[in-house]
Amino acid sequence: MMMMMNRKNLLLYLLLGWFDIAGHQDAVVSVAFSPDGQQLASGSGDTTVRLWDLNTQTPLYICKGHTSHVLCVSWSPDGKHLVSGGKSGEILSWDPLTGKQLGSTLKGHKSWVNAIAWEPVHITAPCRRFVSVSKDGVARIWDIVLRKPLISLSGHTDSVTCVKWSGDGVIYTGSVDRTIKVWETSEGKLIRELKGHGHRINSISLSTDFILHTGAFDHTGKQYSSAEEMKKVALERYNKMKGNKPELLVSGSDDRTMFLWEPFVSKQPKTRITGHQQVINQVCFSPDGQWIATASYDKSVKIWNGITGNFVATLRGHVGKVYQISWSADSRFLLSCSADTTLKVWDLRTRKLKQDLPGHADESILLLCLPSVGSISKLLNATTTMALTPSQVEFRCCVGKEIMVI
Repeated sequence: MMMMMNRKNLLLYLLLGWFDIAGHQDAVVSVAFSPDGQQLASGSGDTTVRLWDLNTQTPLYICKGHTSHVLCVSWSPDGKHLVSGGKSGEILSWDPLTGKQLGSTLKGHKSWVNAIAWEPVHITAPCRRFVSVSKDGVARIWDIVLRKPLISLSGHTDSVTCVKWSGDGVIYTGSVDRTIKVWETSEGKLIRELKGHGHRINSISLSTDFILHTGAFDHTGKQYSSAEEMKKVALERYNKMKGNKPELLVSGSDDRTMFLWEPFVSKQPKTRITGHQQVINQVCFSPDGQWIATASYDKSVKIWNGITGNFVATLRGHVGKVYQISWSADSRFLLSCSADTTLKVWDLRTRKLKQDLPGHADESILLLCLPSVGSISKLLNATTTMALTPSQVEFRCCVGKEIMVI
């Protein structure tokens, strides 16, 4: 299916609800869109990374080199590099234009790699540094050009589950040891420790996440001839989104609570957020930073004010654990995936279910949003004369071998 479609094709698209992209021979366990929204990378238990063309929904390259499950894939914000982390602790880098491995395997972690985050392009362009976190309790900063680790961030006493490289230039790491650590990135010094959770931290999200991932890319599809131009535009977009307010961080835990932090202001949480009855698996700021969505094993999705942390609404409809959530780029719609094998589209304005999308034969585990600015309402409210680009196409992946586009 091409990205451009008429109303007849659009209606078929909505009625069917999804399309399969088959290819992997084992569970798809990690997926990531390129910053410009043109490609998708997927990692699998079959030890491969696959690159997909989103305009044609066809495979571009099969990237081989891992010796075990590919647990995470991450694009540099300038779109020039893709790195993947494996269950064996290795990290591989790939050329998105050819699908070829770049250089030798990056080794250093002693256990599986849980997550990877890149230094924002408005800080350094072209992108060179990224940070990986592992079950071995260590975070490592790497240089993709020098192809070696630069700094080891040691201090956690258990597995590091999540990581963010903030627009202010610091790194946040969340761990099973119940703490979030804040690191400066020139020497790897620990700046402060954020404490409060009573159990493992599963997820963290920054109020600027969306703009940090997309960098200089927006709905216009503009490409850049120089790294300097890209850096300038990315900084303008970041400053416009952030305004004169500090970046906010939200964390979610097995202790069924969230904390909203202003890490540059205080090591004490801005507020403690309660309401879920079971484990919180994911927390996610909306692209505009105004809302926080949370996914829980209590079968619900909850919405909170992104500034104050105040409760806004509970979205009920799933009959199984809710694993992940993802916002549309205009912050108007939210998607959730669940152990009940369904994907649900929620309308933030009405706070009601917009569309129910069954289809998977197994649990829906992963969900992410195409990072281009537009409106999913274009898909839901197209006119007969409109030729449109579904700029809010969503991918979801299950513990299975296919990727579904809906």
